Amino acid sequence: MGELIHTCKIKIIRDKGPVRRAFIEHFKEPVFYGIHTAIADFYGVQPEEEYPATLDHMISAIGA
Repeated sequence: MGELIHTCKIKIIRDKGPVRRAFIEHFKEPVFYGIHTAIADFYGVQPEEEYPATLDHMISAIGA
């Protein structure tokens, strides 16, 4: 196993339904997560407001 370089501290708060706020170390403002059209259509739900899903950010980070 490689050497640990950094550990990020994150606090996630669920607001309403699928909407969550992530307070990420070194970010001044929270990052909002939820669902968007593609996910909403799959699950048959209609969000009040669309946000990126946590999966979107995970895939982006892996692809970087």
